[in-house]
Amino acid sequence: MPTSNYFINQDTWTVVRFATFTRLLSLSLQAVLNVAVPDHVADAFSPPRTETPLLLDPAIETLLGGLSHWDAEHFLFIAERGYLYEHNFAFFPLFPLFLRLLANIVLWPLCGLLTMHGRLLVAVAIGNSIVFVLSAVALYKLTRLVLQDRKYALITALMYCLTPANVFMVAGYSETFFAGLTFAGLWFLEKGFTPGACLLLGFATGVRANGLVNAGFLLYLILQRGFAHIRTISKGTTGSSRYCQYAWALIQFLLTGSVYVALVALPFCLFQFYGYQTFCHPTVTHKQVPPVLLNLAQDKGYRVPDASSPTPSWCQWRIPLLYSYIQDVYWDVGFLRYFQLKQIPNFILALPVATLGFAASYTYIMANPAFCMHLGLGDKRKGKKTQVFYNPRVFVYVVHSSVLLLFGVFCMHVQVLTRFLASSSPVLFWISAHLLFQYEPLLQVETLFNSDQRQQHKDHLKHGVTICDWMCKNNQIVYLLMHWNTCSLCTRCILGYFISYWFLGLALHCNFLPWT
Repeated sequence: MPTSNYFINQDTWTVVRFATFTRLLSLSLQAVLNVAVPDHVADAFSPPRTETPLLLDPAIETLLGGLSHWDAEHFLFIAERGYLYEHNFAFFPLFPLFLRLLANIVLWPLCGLLTMHGRLLVAVAIGNSIVFVLSAVALYKLTRLVLQDRKYALITALMYCLTPANVFMVAGYSETFFAGLTFAGLWFLEKGFTPGACLLLGFATGVRANGLVNAGFLLYLILQRGFAHIRTISKGTTGSSRYCQYAWALIQFLLTGSVYVALVALPFCLFQFYGYQTFCHPTVTHKQVPPVLLNLAQDKGYRVPDASSPTPSWCQWRIPLLYSYIQDVYWDVGFLRYFQLKQIPNFILALPVATLGFAASYTYIMANPAFCMHLGLGDKRKGKKTQVFYNPRVFVYVVHSSVLLLFGVFCMHVQVLTRFLASSSPVLFWISAHLLFQYEPLLQVETLFNSDQRQQHKDHLKHGVTICDWMCKNNQIVYLLMHWNTCSLCTRCILGYFISYWFLGLALHCNFLPWT
């Protein structure tokens, strides 16, 4: 096996081991913290349990109950009951469907020992853990392809394993599923497998609404190919022939772009149509809703489909989007609505990820100002810098991250910005790796990345190895943590931010305390 391929394969296993280790550690810590710290009484969605607990339900609730708090209750409720309440439609269907399939098929042997809710909790723990490991590998491969540097790819994936959005990657949220589909879809796109990329990015839209933005990657790809083709033909054609080539390139862009966008947007449109049919043309009455769930709706003011009641006001809109209505009415999401003095603590919580996002955009633009002014569609060879984070292929990712950052700051509840960016874009982890390589002398030691891993494996077998040793073997991030006192200030700030949010999220979120 060539040396380069050997190290790449070893890097992949390093990522798998560390991702597995952090998942197991997260599940263990949330169980301990959930038992040790009393739950805060929060005004959150909390549907009643209608099933009689079975033998293993109390144990599963004790071990994994912290995974079902806050918005996770919505996903678990949808997986168990379907879309009963109007505000449930803010949560897209592919992740609840994934949990339901795991609970009904993989965990079917536990039917006599666990209720559906208990099996769904187990499905969250198992499903999100497996998907997280796969998403870490997908991020490594995507980074390896885009940044063209094995060391950067490895550090990026290891930093992702310590993501500040950790609790949302392990709890019953759709962030892990979305990140896995997005990173895998972008990897397919970079490999040139556009149909597979469309399929995965379309599935991502079925998980979260911001998957719609991923259509920009496909449109940009068409533009790049079109401009490259125009530069090629313009050298050998003149006059009317050149204009015909331009017109044909424009037609190709419009036709192909429309197909790509339609494929990515299709799950969103189908889900909105389902919501429209459910509430604007209901076929059931409130009498068909289980009484205990109907009582909750009456107590909390939740709307249920009811053919005997007037249709909701949003049904009369020119474009009746239930998702927009829910975000506006139920969560008060809108431009500058969150800019209030009482929200300053939430802005402070989001400041680190916003700073890293801004730093990524600023450093890239400053490194390639002319290239960015031409929107990355000029001759790539004319870029001022082409190595690693500054290379031309990163441009579209920086634009995507910047759009999400601006939208998150000005139009969303800003505290969700951390998980919003961490699950949607690789740029947060790329800029972190870039800063570590730029300011951390320990990472400049070549042997840190090219050590003889075969011999190390033999030594471990000879002298014995703990599970922690095996999980963290040949791990550069663990190496930095072990040499914390000699690390640079930049390294301490970045790793300190990642690890503190990684742990605090588990401690607070799993006990119904507010977090990002």
